[in-house]
Amino acid sequence: DVQLQAYGGGLVQAGGSLRLSCLVSGFTLDDDVGIGWFRLAPGKEREAVACISPSDDDKYYGDSAKGRFTISSDHAKNTIYLQMNSLKPEDTAVYYCADGSYADYNEGGRLVGYEYDSWGQGTQVTVSS
Repeated sequence: DVQLQAYGGGLVQAGGSLRLSCLVSGFTLDDDVGIGWFRLAPGKEREAVACISPSDDDKYYGDSAKGRFTISSDHAKNTIYLQMNSLKPEDTAVYYCADGSYADYNEGGRLVGYEYDSWGQGTQVTVSS
């Protein structure tokens, strides 16, 4: 069975950093199309944070993540990371990772996301001011 487990959340002060991990099982990153990170905050819609193609390291970042967050993959550990720096109170949310089967590209041919099939349980990130 395909499973994704997100962990690494916690409470951090504004300006601090956290690294989230998404451990996948039931498949290997070598064979995977794409993994994405999302977040859901109370009263807000789900937001795409970042995604990565493990095979060629192609990446996409949502506007809120650009310049502060970095997505990466470790094939040996079957894990996708989300390094989050310069955290702000508005980054407070439950963060989820998901496995995608089809890549979406914009008119310029840039990766913008995936059609996601499997979702992991979330990890809470709370940023205090």
